[in-house]
Amino acid sequence: MKADDLLDKLRAGERRALARAITLVESTRADHRHEAQKLLDALMPDTGKAIRLGLSGAPGVGKSTFIEALGKHVTGLGHKVAVLAVDPSSARSGGSILGDKTRMEELSRDPNAFIRPSPAGVTLGGVARRTREAMLLVEAAGFDVVLIETVGVGQSETAVADMVDMFVLLQSPGGGDDLQGIKRGIMELADLIVVNKADGALEQPAKLARSQLVSALHLMRPRSPNWKPHVLLTSALTNMGIGEVWDAVTNFETIMLDTGELETSRSEQARAWMWNEIREGLIEAFKAEPAIAAKVHKFEADVAAGRITPGAAADKLLKRFRHESD
Repeated sequence: MKADDLLDKLRAGERRALARAITLVESTRADHRHEAQKLLDALMPDTGKAIRLGLSGAPGVGKSTFIEALGKHVTGLGHKVAVLAVDPSSARSGGSILGDKTRMEELSRDPNAFIRPSPAGVTLGGVARRTREAMLLVEAAGFDVVLIETVGVGQSETAVADMVDMFVLLQSPGGGDDLQGIKRGIMELADLIVVNKADGALEQPAKLARSQLVSALHLMRPRSPNWKPHVLLTSALTNMGIGEVWDAVTNFETIMLDTGELETSRSEQARAWMWNEIREGLIEAFKAEPAIAAKVHKFEADVAAGRITPGAAADKLLKRFRHESD
């Protein structure tokens, strides 16, 4: 795949070209990485015009159903919505299910929506390694709302908050003990909390969960001095509250734009992204160094057997990488 072959087609919004471009940026082949960087460099002036939303929540909270309901609501208002959904990968095989198109059947048939599932691989943070690049590509293709769905809630699954404008946390209507299971860190990152499935027999538990979450938020410092996190009730199955969620998103965007905080946040995110790429590149270079590859398995075995401490093993390997004598 060549960048020049994809550039104009992607700018014209051709879905096949967009899918091929995302495949290109996700590739680990050196020639593909070179072409991907050429493509991204050329498209940078066409990016940055979308609302970027990150969505996370524990398995079973109804993320896919909620995203489909929100996506259909937003396309109905005339927007173009891209969903970048990250599926968990097997620690053993590296494979993933990639089933989000199946779970969002109606939205996947919407001509103004684009759904792209990607495997998380070994990347922590609930997002795939190249989610940021994919976000830029869908923006360049004309999508003005980007929804990034994370794998789920976990200790490290907060990286999505560092690549989006607004971070939305979905919560089940259980409340009580379920509330204790939410990591304080991810609560502090949330700009909007949505208690989903607030219908039928779960309507009252959902209202109780909302009250508990509002109380919990009073004990936490908001991410932004210009925005106080909201807690809203929704039912993705009946579309109850979906319009209110979108109103909160647009209100948030207006405030962030007017105060200049959106521009500042995106600049900081770009710098952090650069350093993350440096870290990833250094680890790849480290593993590819012949002097490391020849000895790394021996050091791993020695560490596992307790013959050397992990710190000492790391120091010795780093000296080899820097071509220093022990």
